[in-house]
Amino acid sequence: WLLPCVRLGNLFCFSRLQLPSGEKTEGQDANGVPLRRSKRGWMWNQFFLLEEYTGTDMQYVGKLHSDSDRGDGSVRYVLTGEGAGTLFKIDEKSGDIHATKRLDREEKAYYILHAKAVNRFTSEALEGESEFIIKIHDINDNEPRFTKDPYMARVPEMSDIGTSVIQVTAIDADDATYGNSARVVYSILEGQPYFSVDPETGLIKTALPGMDREVKENYQVVIQAKDMAGQMGGLSGTTTVSITLSDVNDNPPRFTKSEYIQVPETRELGSEVGVIRALDADIGENAEMDYRITGSDGPGMFDIITNRTTQEGVIVLRKPLDFEKKRQYSLRVQVENVHINPRFFSVGPFRDEATIKIVVEDVDEPPVFERASYVMEVKEDAAKNTVIGSVSASDPDDKSSLVRYSIDRRTDMDRVFNIHAGNGSVFILRELDREEYAWHNISVIATEFNNPRQISRVPVYIRVLDVNDNAPTFATNYETFVCENAKANQRIQTVSATDPDEPLGGHRFFFSLAQEAAGKANFSVRDNKDNTAWILTRRNSYNSLQMSVYHVPVVISDGEFPMQSSTNTLTIRVCTCDREGNMKLCNAEAYTARAGLSTGALVAILLCVIILLMIVVLFAALRRQRKKEPLIISKEDVRDNVVSYNDEGGGEEDTQAFDIGTLRNPEAIEESKQRRDIVPETFYPPVRRPVLPPTRDNNGDVRDFINQRLQDNDSDPTAPPYDSLATYAYEGNGSVAESLSSLESVTTEGDQDYNYLSEWGPRFKKLADMYGGDDSDRDS
Repeated sequence: WLLPCVRLGNLFCFSRLQLPSGEKTEGQDANGVPLRRSKRGWMWNQFFLLEEYTGTDMQYVGKLHSDSDRGDGSVRYVLTGEGAGTLFKIDEKSGDIHATKRLDREEKAYYILHAKAVNRFTSEALEGESEFIIKIHDINDNEPRFTKDPYMARVPEMSDIGTSVIQVTAIDADDATYGNSARVVYSILEGQPYFSVDPETGLIKTALPGMDREVKENYQVVIQAKDMAGQMGGLSGTTTVSITLSDVNDNPPRFTKSEYIQVPETRELGSEVGVIRALDADIGENAEMDYRITGSDGPGMFDIITNRTTQEGVIVLRKPLDFEKKRQYSLRVQVENVHINPRFFSVGPFRDEATIKIVVEDVDEPPVFERASYVMEVKEDAAKNTVIGSVSASDPDDKSSLVRYSIDRRTDMDRVFNIHAGNGSVFILRELDREEYAWHNISVIATEFNNPRQISRVPVYIRVLDVNDNAPTFATNYETFVCENAKANQRIQTVSATDPDEPLGGHRFFFSLAQEAAGKANFSVRDNKDNTAWILTRRNSYNSLQMSVYHVPVVISDGEFPMQSSTNTLTIRVCTCDREGNMKLCNAEAYTARAGLSTGALVAILLCVIILLMIVVLFAALRRQRKKEPLIISKEDVRDNVVSYNDEGGGEEDTQAFDIGTLRNPEAIEESKQRRDIVPETFYPPVRRPVLPPTRDNNGDVRDFINQRLQDNDSDPTAPPYDSLATYAYEGNGSVAESLSSLESVTTEGDQDYNYLSEWGPRFKKLADMYGGDDSDRDS
């Protein structure tokens, strides 16, 4: 059987009472079966250990003991599990368990370990492994901590007593199941008498009625949480709760004083006159206000608009001001809250009224015309300087300055009108023509004499009335034909008229045959009384051979006064027609006449002529381009043309050099080619050049040399082409180095010995062959 062994000082030990080996207990169960007690191992309860041990020695936990332990040291106790070997150590021989470190229940409340007893020498298990628990006993070592610090809360102003504000919560890490270490009680340290706190729940409530935000808006409340149920010796923590009173509409708007506004009389319509403001102790939407005018001695003169941003009333001008007519206005303005709280109806009406005085300031204004615009009429036949109307303007100021009138010439560039500077009478300067301009729009300027900068303008519309000064004419150039087999009184054309005049009753035209043609007329005119007329034949037939074209004069007159008339000619040509009256053939004269009178035909003919001229010019240019031939093909001498061939000569042995005859005409190549730069001995005898005696005059020497060369070129028929440039380098006589020019080689060549050139090597072999030969070779 197991018997616990308890020691004082919170030390517990457990031992197992075991029967002698092989001893058994006997008994029977309910069925009469004999019972046998088997051998049992040990059984463990839990150990208890205080947290936060502060002693210097290791804290004793308990003792393990096995009945197999005879005290001879053959039993070894083994401890495994949580903290074994680090937090907890066991004496292998005695089984004593100690805690090596200070433990904290808030970190870990219990530890599960396993214990067993083994033979020290054979490591054979003497007892089966058993599990036991070491539980940490709590002590009050943690103060309550609030979940927030600080707390922020809002409550409406003027709230009733007991209105909930916010609930605070503090948490104690100690064991709530063991004693009062985790039992927290709330109390208020600061914030009385305005607020209170429930000691059990931490709910903060209002404790004072009528708290006004306009008096005090923010409150700082300090709340304490204490464990051990608030008893002495308990631990505590604090937090701050910042409480703000939110606004309610408990204050009406108020005008502080009557407003006095000054405004010049020239203020534009719709512009701001002044701003008024009522004060409201509330804020936000509780301070929103509406302004309106409840009374005024100038109805409709002003209006008021509420500025929602600034909560101001903006007075706006609706009608023009005039200092000379009214110098002061009085307005009655009311202001009222938009959002009203029914709880505070008893406080009083949430509106206020004030009187606004608006004083109009005098401003020097420009002259004012009696009308906004003027309309005048004048007949187009009116004589110059005829007065057609007048304008009138006056100075609206009290001083009543005189006004001077003028016409804005930008609106009357042709100077058709003028105005009297003193009385504003408008008169004409030039003759008018309604058909050219039926209306004239000008601007008249009025200027103060005392202040020329004060000006005003007014538009003047002048209508030019029509006068019957134009005669009616044909509506178009009429031209028609009559058949040779026409019958009498046959209609061949309908004519109408036009008149640029515009009579009030409309046009009425009269048509008749001219007086000079009435007696011998071949045609007649019938007035249809509707501003048209018919042209009729007066006989049965017409002969185109006798008269191919008829010109019928028609007189058109109007019915106005004075009556205007004009004679218009209708061209009628005689044509051959079929039985139905369709034209078949007309004479050439009539066609020509028609073509000559047609503008489209003239334009078409002109275009055709231009196109033909362009074709001729283009053809001539192409012909000229085709006639150009290459310069080399010409058999004539090439004079002013330079042809470059870039051919290098073969030296003095090239006997065919400078034969430009081939260049002039490549086709005329002869078998026997001669050098044109050497006079052929066959046709021309050699010219002997006389040897000039030396002279001391250098200038004469050069002159003689040039004359000699000029004579040689003039007498040489095989000289190079015309305009050739011959360049000579002549040093003159008497030089120590003698002449280096090859021009005198003709006279000095026989005295030269060129045999030394053969000694200069193979590079000068060609030159030695040319100059080192016999005299016979050189002569040849």
